[in-house]
Amino acid sequence: GASRLGSVLLYVLITTIGMQMNIMAIFENPGILIVGIVWMMIHAIIVVIVAKLTKTPFFFLAVSSMSNIGGPASAPVVASAFHPSLAPVGVLLAVFGYVVGTYGAYICGLLMQAVAP
Repeated sequence: GASRLGSVLLYVLITTIGMQMNIMAIFENPGILIVGIVWMMIHAIIVVIVAKLTKTPFFFLAVSSMSNIGGPASAPVVASAFHPSLAPVGVLLAVFGYVVGTYGAYICGLLMQAVAP
């Protein structure tokens, strides 16, 4: 019932976000694409190292990574791939990532402002 309807509406949300994308814009400035690839590689390396050090289950590794990259729209999809009842965990991790990321970005901005000439 409600779980199926929620899944359908989640896929509709992801589809509407994807429809707004212009894939040819990648070729207008390939430097940004390279920065994104390097950024994702650093993210993957840090996530794997932290997961090995803390012996975190793969579920949390995958969902937390997708929460930070894709946000609340894609994290429940990854969480429900492990088990359908875990989709709310994906939403919670994504929202928590937004909360932490907002303050982290603010602090990063202050630090960059402090070292700027």
